[in-house]
Amino acid sequence: MKETPLATDEHDRALVRRCLEDDRDAAGTLVDRYQQRLFNVALRMLGNAQDAEDVTQTVFFHAFDKLRTYDPTYRFFSWIYRMTVNESLNALKRRKQSVPLEDDLGIPAPGAADRAAETEDRVGRALLALKPDDRAVVVLKHFVSFSYQEIADVLEIPVQTVKSRLFTARERLRAALLDGGR
Repeated sequence: MKETPLATDEHDRALVRRCLEDDRDAAGTLVDRYQQRLFNVALRMLGNAQDAEDVTQTVFFHAFDKLRTYDPTYRFFSWIYRMTVNESLNALKRRKQSVPLEDDLGIPAPGAADRAAETEDRVGRALLALKPDDRAVVVLKHFVSFSYQEIADVLEIPVQTVKSRLFTARERLRAALLDGGR
């Protein structure tokens, strides 16, 4: 049976309380519940699986280290997602230089699966070309399916700013896809 958001929030708060009492099983449950989702956010932000794994591990380390600062009047997932986005942005800042993507080897993509993979690759490159702030709102809205309010909570910005940033990011993404398709 699928938990409702309210039940999930209450369950998360109970798990946090147990973690604060040194219950390792509760910590494991939180990791199991959020690890893949945090990894996916970091992967979409960074475009590199190893970097996303590093960010995810760092986020959990910091989350458990700072668990006493978590305010249970807020949703746990918003708190830990905010940490993930911030750590992903920090990882982007630490990159000294971007590594250019290898050019296509000139091998035609005859099948539908190849075209789908090529399209996914184009979208991924276009997404990585966005500014980190723009990329964050696109990832949270379209890959994590957050509401505007949830994105505002995670990024600690007003809902109107989320909407404005998302509009601009979509336009930039569209332009990048059109330019890359020619």
